[in-house]
Amino acid sequence: MQPADGFNDPLWRQLLSGAQMLFVAFGALVLMPLITGMDPNVALFTAGIGTLLFQSVTGRQVPVFLASSFAFIAPIIAAKASFGLPAVLGGVVAAGLVYVLLGGLVKLKGPAFIDRLLPPVVIAPVIISIGLALSPVAVNMAMGKSGDGAAQLVPYNTAMLISMPALVTTVLVAVLGKGIFRLVPILAGIAVGCSLALLFGVIDTAAIAAAPWLALPNFVAPELHWGAILYMLPVALAPAIEHIGGVVAVGGVTGKNYLKQPGLHRTLLGDGLATSAAGLFGGPPNTTYAEVTGAVMLTKNYNPKIMTWAALFAIGLAFVGKFGAALQSIPVPVMGGILCLLFGSIAVVGLNTLIRHQVDLSEARNLIIVSVTLVFGIGGMVVGGGEFALSGISLCALAALLLNGLLPGGNAWKRAQG
Repeated sequence: MQPADGFNDPLWRQLLSGAQMLFVAFGALVLMPLITGMDPNVALFTAGIGTLLFQSVTGRQVPVFLASSFAFIAPIIAAKASFGLPAVLGGVVAAGLVYVLLGGLVKLKGPAFIDRLLPPVVIAPVIISIGLALSPVAVNMAMGKSGDGAAQLVPYNTAMLISMPALVTTVLVAVLGKGIFRLVPILAGIAVGCSLALLFGVIDTAAIAAAPWLALPNFVAPELHWGAILYMLPVALAPAIEHIGGVVAVGGVTGKNYLKQPGLHRTLLGDGLATSAAGLFGGPPNTTYAEVTGAVMLTKNYNPKIMTWAALFAIGLAFVGKFGAALQSIPVPVMGGILCLLFGSIAVVGLNTLIRHQVDLSEARNLIIVSVTLVFGIGGMVVGGGEFALSGISLCALAALLLNGLLPGGNAWKRAQG
């Protein structure tokens, strides 16, 4: 008897599985561009293109779906305010090239190189900073304000009656949901929040009615701006670790070691090309989606072809104009309520990294790295000025790398002493 792993499924079942995988990824995929002011239809397009590029580089061996990375939200919001979207997209292209470079170094030096360059004491506080630095954005939006708190977009009482049920729904589905529904808490929260927003008359349907059925996504070309590039480059280090975790996780589900075959250097290359391609079209950086890995585990369908179909469905949806208009009409309180959980979850991933790897914070060296990184990242420290200023997440990532390399007890210090 053939194993029920999806490799021998008929075409119609592969199509259905592909649509299901896109459904699982959909909530987070479109939420990230909506928060950062990007076009969700472009994000759908670049998620599809990025996944196909990844499959091409890896020989279609790994059943993962690539889409919008939440790790880049804070730097994109900050850099967009300072440099504009085209400059930010140039930074996204450069961030993808960091993955490509890391892939080349892994090919030359082996996978252990990543562990030496980016140990848990470096990556964990950067991830924590990403989540906590974004917490004011989530709270402001949940209260009906713009992300920076400068404008009240929805009356406070109405906003709270929308955002809190959206948050509670997201939490309950994540904890109590069964089967495939446990993997779509964001979609459930959006559905409840938008229903309440419609009841309170917050949703404006005029834009949906005016939008054409078929339309080109709002593609934006990147531009070269060294300030934006320097701002975005260090941020790529944390998602690189997220990428490795995602590849290991899906390997644990399928019973295969993807770090060896097709190899970590190929998966990093595929992720890097996907991210750079997203920047070229005006989309957000890509990363492997844990939700989709969970769906692979639940359905026991390990056939990478289903991700091809998910990618093609995403590209197709990107050209439905009314669909994009409907996504952009999601009220601020709906997103804010859900983000209160999601941004906190990012910080918890960083905390869990410290705990899982038993990083001893009683050691002065580790305490200094984590402390300085957190204060720089959350406090908004700025170094430099004009086009070459570094601040926030990008600065804290660079500080963590430098402190780890220079403080006594690290690998670089030991080599210098040896």
